[in-house]
Amino acid sequence: MIELFFSVVSAVFPVGCIVLIGFIFGKNFSIDEPTLSKLALYVLFPALLTDIMYRTTLSIESATGIFIAFGLTYLLLCLISWGIGRRLGFSESLQKSLLATTALPNSGNMGLPVTLFALGEAGLERAVIYLISWNIIVMSTMPAILKGGGFRSGIIFTFKLPIIWGMILGVILNSFNIELPLKLDDGLHLLREAAIPVALLLMGIQISKNRFQPGTYDLSASLIRLLGGAFVAYLVGKILNLEMLDLQVLVLQSAMPSALTSFLIVNEFGGDATRTSKVVVVSTLLSFLTLPLVLWAIGATS
Repeated sequence: MIELFFSVVSAVFPVGCIVLIGFIFGKNFSIDEPTLSKLALYVLFPALLTDIMYRTTLSIESATGIFIAFGLTYLLLCLISWGIGRRLGFSESLQKSLLATTALPNSGNMGLPVTLFALGEAGLERAVIYLISWNIIVMSTMPAILKGGGFRSGIIFTFKLPIIWGMILGVILNSFNIELPLKLDDGLHLLREAAIPVALLLMGIQISKNRFQPGTYDLSASLIRLLGGAFVAYLVGKILNLEMLDLQVLVLQSAMPSALTSFLIVNEFGGDATRTSKVVVVSTLLSFLTLPLVLWAIGATS
């Protein structure tokens, strides 16, 4: 358990350091935050998704079970969070933020290393499937959900986003084994590497603009993400009769704290960006306590 704790720390600590740098920068300098947000969403993240799809060696067939399980988990968490917001009389802005932080786990820069340590290489392969499923489903639906305007306009809006075309391009390149000339794949990978650091810096800048005093909402929303996500994923996995390792990966990845992407999407397409950034930070800190509990519950620790 001590080794697991240090694994979680090593996954989160670099993230926290970059956010802290953004926080310090935001306290001392003025910056055009909307432009930085657009750079991340319209340039860097499309490059990230194109590179992921371009380089993956996993077949579509092997991803089907986890893809369906994630999709159902995502849908249920969206419905549950929206119902909670309506029941408690949240403003539309706060409802959108709760939906984003509840439905979007940090299955990438935190989920992958924790899964590797807890479940080994076989678990990591499945965690990559989960991450790809996350990118396909979330990035093709969440911006439209937050922006609103009806189903038809939401679909039209979604297909105007570079993120969607970045994923499609990556799938095409991978499916037809197309090799990019003139080392363009190296340039794509280099551009991809900038996505997460810029997003983390942006979150630190956003936090610096507001007083950070976690309240009842921040703690409650964090626990819904951490424990609610794991519980819903477990039920979905059992209903779909997933194999044990697939179920463990599904639950573990769904128990991760709120994704940084939830802040970026809310900041760009609608919602309470300040509350969202607080939940991302608070859920990440609380995950030091909840992740060992989840790992014990799914039998991933000795």
